[in-house]
Amino acid sequence: MKNKRVLAAVASAAVAGLLLSACGNGGGDSGSSGPVSLSVWTGFTGGDRPGYEQIVKDFNAAHPDIKVTMTVQPWDTITQKLPSAWLTGQGPDIAAPSSDPNAIAQYVKTNSVLPITATGTGDDKVNVDQFAPALVKEFTYNDKLYAVPANYATLSLYYNKKLLPKAPATLAEFQQDAAAATTGGRYGLVLADNNTIQMWPVLQWLGGGDIVGADNCGTISSAPSVASLQPWVDLVKNKKISPVGLTGAEADSIFSAGKAAMEINGPWAAPGYKSAGIDLGIATIPTGANGQSVTLGSTAPLAISAKTKHPAQAQQFLAYWTSKTAQLKFSTSTGFPPLRTDLADDPTLKADPTVSVFAGQVPNAKLYLPQVPNATKVDSDAYVPLIQKITRDGDVAGGTAAANTQINQLTGCGK
Repeated sequence: MKNKRVLAAVASAAVAGLLLSACGNGGGDSGSSGPVSLSVWTGFTGGDRPGYEQIVKDFNAAHPDIKVTMTVQPWDTITQKLPSAWLTGQGPDIAAPSSDPNAIAQYVKTNSVLPITATGTGDDKVNVDQFAPALVKEFTYNDKLYAVPANYATLSLYYNKKLLPKAPATLAEFQQDAAAATTGGRYGLVLADNNTIQMWPVLQWLGGGDIVGADNCGTISSAPSVASLQPWVDLVKNKKISPVGLTGAEADSIFSAGKAAMEINGPWAAPGYKSAGIDLGIATIPTGANGQSVTLGSTAPLAISAKTKHPAQAQQFLAYWTSKTAQLKFSTSTGFPPLRTDLADDPTLKADPTVSVFAGQVPNAKLYLPQVPNATKVDSDAYVPLIQKITRDGDVAGGTAAANTQINQLTGCGK
């Protein structure tokens, strides 16, 4: 799955040190007559990397007065080095600080990122009105925008046409098909619960449940949430529609081997499944209990150092990165949906059956634990253990009650 599933090993201190010295705030071009130099750090080491590199290449070609250099390194290297680099002014002008969108909050607290003011309409502005509302909200603190989405990937329903000729259209059909397709050593729906982009929240949302409310208090033990989880837990525990305790890579391997009828996954998975010979179908997530489709959206922030010497040029680069021109080219070359909502009906994207499914779900996508305090720990210490527990013992009410208490402690609910 996506490169965020299993992060690459941390680079050596020597290499990281070289990166720091090489990428510091504008390349030391102050006072020179040449183009302004901007340094960018990202962790996009996966199959979508060429798409991001093309954005940089096209920007440089169109802006001879600005020279952008992008350094790609593992996410954990960035996580280790960027906080102090930005505080001391030795870091890059621009960075994707983490694959976790909530990570931008810590940089806002330390005054390490620049508020983005070049917003509005036009090619030289960041067109925030054309972003999915959830993305704007995620990167806004105290009414100021501190990052733009570097990407926006939605999850869709992958299905093996040899095992399931037609994709389910409703939640009821989804559950029925998962049970019916589980036979003869094959699984109806492989569900990963760790080291993966989360799939279980999608199942909850379809049934009217959720994890944390707008007040940062847990809702996982509410009646709607318990009711949303119970049927899927029963299907896993009693009908054996999926092995329990799967990592994302393990779930992918089962589907890729033709041993599962369905999987919830992102656009990064399609090329591998096709090359494995799967008779692949990709469909919109089935409609939920309220008749609406909902899915999970995944993004990474792209922000500007508060100490950059070239704030105007840095904002100009973000405007180009998120522009219609760049996003259309990125989407057609990588299979990822564009992060803009005004490209969903573009003829070029609609002509691609894979891209069109993911792009069409951008308006219906929700982020996982958006701006929730300690979101990473809520996931790793409460939600993942909950799913692993209840899919084994079946006690949804008891498990969610304990998880809700832990979530409230982590988020500071009521304080």
